[in-house]
Amino acid sequence: MIAMAEPLLAPTAAAHSLEYNDELLVTGEAVALDVRPASFILRVAGGIIDVLVSLTLFVLLVLLLSVWVNTSGADSALSTALVLSTLVLCIVVVPTAVETLMRGRSVGKLAIGARVVRDDGGASSFRHAFIRALTGVLEIYLTFGGIAIIVSLLNAKSKRLGDLLAGTFSQYERVPRLVSNAQPVPPPLLGWAQVADVAKLPDRLSRRIAQFLAEAPRMTPDARARHAAHLLAEAAPYVTPLPAWAHPEALLTGIAALRRDREYAALQLERARLARLAPVLGGLPHGFPER
Repeated sequence: MIAMAEPLLAPTAAAHSLEYNDELLVTGEAVALDVRPASFILRVAGGIIDVLVSLTLFVLLVLLLSVWVNTSGADSALSTALVLSTLVLCIVVVPTAVETLMRGRSVGKLAIGARVVRDDGGASSFRHAFIRALTGVLEIYLTFGGIAIIVSLLNAKSKRLGDLLAGTFSQYERVPRLVSNAQPVPPPLLGWAQVADVAKLPDRLSRRIAQFLAEAPRMTPDARARHAAHLLAEAAPYVTPLPAWAHPEALLTGIAALRRDREYAALQLERARLARLAPVLGGLPHGFPER
């Protein structure tokens, strides 16, 4: 019974360890997401852009109202009410509508490449946008951003007071384009590649080898050679034969290239098999016509 209970406890402990990691976010389905919250500097830049947009809209609408008041001869009480309504429209209603329709984005967040999401990684809704906009009147406009800056500096995800009340944070989405570091089998190892048997490597070791091959040109020669030898020693049990004359880094490149090519060939073979089975799986029996 003890041997059967241990595997059940292990995932639970792992899930708890993920929940307290600032770089990982665990959803309600116990799926760990690697997210990157927007930094404090980016949030300040995006907030300044949003405030400038709201104030610019407010000034334009007030100018239009002043022209209308002068031409229509409205009294001062009506003018004051219209100006207050315009202010509420520009700093609460419009930001709420824009953030809701654009699913967590605003002009400032588009500029910095961020989006407001829930604490569990889901998309924000009207309720979250309204709470953030309403709280922003106090922490951004009435205190000139003082409360928002202080609160953002006191938590790891740079949340302002509106985010704490709404249960949201700003997620950075503008990531650099991935550059392929795939390399072919080195020419001295082409003969070895024809007879080599490279078993499937553990995922962790495969990622470490790929990361090393991508970062090797920027490493010092001593660290590069030492790291290559260490990784080759870990990969040696999965490779037969292992040429002792080959340079460790070149051999790691050949191992990665062989595994990549063979896994690609296996995927292509599986796709061809599914294509041949598609008419049987999707067709109707006894030649029944499609309708």
